Amino acid sequence: MNEHHPLIRTDIPHSARIWNFWMGGKDNYAVDQAVGEASLKIDPDIATMAVQSRQFLIRAVRHLAGEAGIRQFLDIGTGLPTMQNTHEVAQSVAPESKIVYVDNDPLVLTHARALLTNTTDEGVTTYIDSDFHDPEQIVADARNILNFSEPVAVMFMGVLGHARTYEDMLRIVRTVTSATPSGSYLVLWDGTNDSQAYVDLCAEYTKSGGVPYHPRTRDDIRGAFGGFEFVDPGYVSITEWRTNPAEVGAARPISAYGGVARKP
Repeated sequence: MNEHHPLIRTDIPHSARIWNFWMGGKDNYAVDQAVGEASLKIDPDIATMAVQSRQFLIRAVRHLAGEAGIRQFLDIGTGLPTMQNTHEVAQSVAPESKIVYVDNDPLVLTHARALLTNTTDEGVTTYIDSDFHDPEQIVADARNILNFSEPVAVMFMGVLGHARTYEDMLRIVRTVTSATPSGSYLVLWDGTNDSQAYVDLCAEYTKSGGVPYHPRTRDDIRGAFGGFEFVDPGYVSITEWRTNPAEVGAARPISAYGGVARKP
């Protein structure tokens, strides 16, 4: 692990902190609030996407820890802890669940140390300081905690736009998932470029000095699931993935697509 952390920059907007702002969190700075507010003017749906993406995570992890019987989770590009994080959801269903969070952002890691702690005596909750552009390192570090001869759920929740190219995105996903055995799962979602407002927002974010985020087509994101078998309802807008109509009301599709798929 890299013990040397660069200083946390408070003068440059940061996607994890902006996301935290959209979700109503307190872990953000004035620069993030300014970009967050400006972003809402460009794409009012982005706050919906932030909230709905967490609801999708909760439903997906609950399914995996419950029906699917998964006990190991590798959550890559965690972002800032908010409410109902992966370990809290998984360990509430299966107390012995092991969760490894991966991020390379000093702010995220500082918060992870403080907040991402076990909710049960039997489980394991830990984090790895690693960049998702180095998936081999992620797998090597995760092997110290997870048993890769047993199924693992690999999660990329709204982070793959940080991959510099589409080929790079596929390389990252495939390198990690190829290390997992049959019966493992891949869970991912991302914003899609069928919303011009979202495309504009990502372009403005890059101009603000943030790390560029590349919106991709629905088909491109679906391509990351190559070789995996979708569980019902398949590859859909995240507002349509096993939502309880009573819970959400009339959830309309948003330009954020994903799914949960099993490795045969």
